Amino acid sequence: MNSQADFLTRPPFGLLMGMAAPSSIAFFLQASVSLAEVWFIGQLGASALAAIALAFPLLMLNLAMSGGALGGAVSAAIARAYGAGDIDAAERLIWHAFGLALLGWLAFLLAFVLFGAGFLALLGGSQAALDGAVAYCGLLFAGGLFIWLMGTTTAIFRGVGMMKTPALLMLVNAAIQVPLSGCLVLGLFGFPAMGVAGAAISAIASAAIVGVILIGLMATGHLPVRLRLSACRFSPVLLRDIMQVFLPASLSPFLNVATIIALTAIVGQFGETALAGYGIGSRIEFLMIPLIFGLGAAMTSLVGINVGAGQITRAEKIGWIGGATAALIASFIGVFLSLTPEYWIPVFADDAAVTQVATRYFSIVGPWFGFYGFGLSLYFAAQGAGKMFWPISATMLRVVLAVGGGWLCAVQLEMGLDGVFAAAAFAMVAYGGLIGLSLHRGAWRTQTV
Repeated sequence: MNSQADFLTRPPFGLLMGMAAPSSIAFFLQASVSLAEVWFIGQLGASALAAIALAFPLLMLNLAMSGGALGGAVSAAIARAYGAGDIDAAERLIWHAFGLALLGWLAFLLAFVLFGAGFLALLGGSQAALDGAVAYCGLLFAGGLFIWLMGTTTAIFRGVGMMKTPALLMLVNAAIQVPLSGCLVLGLFGFPAMGVAGAAISAIASAAIVGVILIGLMATGHLPVRLRLSACRFSPVLLRDIMQVFLPASLSPFLNVATIIALTAIVGQFGETALAGYGIGSRIEFLMIPLIFGLGAAMTSLVGINVGAGQITRAEKIGWIGGATAALIASFIGVFLSLTPEYWIPVFADDAAVTQVATRYFSIVGPWFGFYGFGLSLYFAAQGAGKMFWPISATMLRVVLAVGGGWLCAVQLEMGLDGVFAAAAFAMVAYGGLIGLSLHRGAWRTQTV
């Protein structure tokens, strides 16, 4: 385990890679759970695949808000307190994080109860696809407290630079969720065949197990800050320290999901097979996000600790090293997927029309994944620095270019699905470019949040 002095003095590249490796592997395998679900659900036919494509934006929003926005804000706040040597503040931040997780779950549950079914209906698809999406999301949000708690507890560990323990338990999560999902979706080994709803139940059950284990470890002294009842005291200053990152960061998941929703609606105009093909494409693209998140989580922690200690130049160097590494990883994934679609897309669907849509998606968008990986990693690093203005601005620009450009190309210029995918690729380039430029211009040194 690295000491506080290691985070402030060791050469950044080796330190960052050592911290990122366990999380990246764990997040990659965790993301593979999503692919396993697609395979299980794909055995039920195109309508079931379309249902999970409709539900995917809401699933992504829930995960991004709990593990990304709130998790990143919690990790960054604890990292800055830990870097400054204020252990009491770090321990009190844990309770503030739990309270925000509870409120986040309740807000999402209420929103889905009031507006969920109507919202999903706006995305199109057949009645069978809509019924499956509603069933999946209803169960997911009802048990969503465990997803929020898992995202928060893993973030607390990462905030003090402990990457291996939450990574190991994420592997446990995947080992539980994949077979349980197959059993509940397809009715294997005597389990009830619940269709797409079974995938939601497996996600909730595995998250509950991991969250309880992590909370137990915090209470028994397995990290530099402990879960103590005596630290359960409200502080407006500590709440503000989390919220100054969480509030702007919470816009990003909504904007990202808005992009997926809008593109789903545009693609849906081309029929259910196009929607199913795009659903496969968006799910496999989702593999890149957790992989980069593994690196980004280490960047959040390491940048936060160094900013807390007043070492801004070192924090910026960590950002550039991490960003370049993420760009290389994402570029490799995108190019590989675009060059070899015939080897892996048929695993998820045997419908020729669905396969063709997914193939076109990756041939157009895949080569530009590097820009998205670069920008996404610096987004997480900016959370550690507590400077979110430019990352959020870049996310807003991406929405405008992807959605507005997709509509313009598909509808006005009559370029079809290729136009939608080309606009999405261009938006990735602009996203990464703007965040990189902001760091180059000293965004982490200004007073702008």
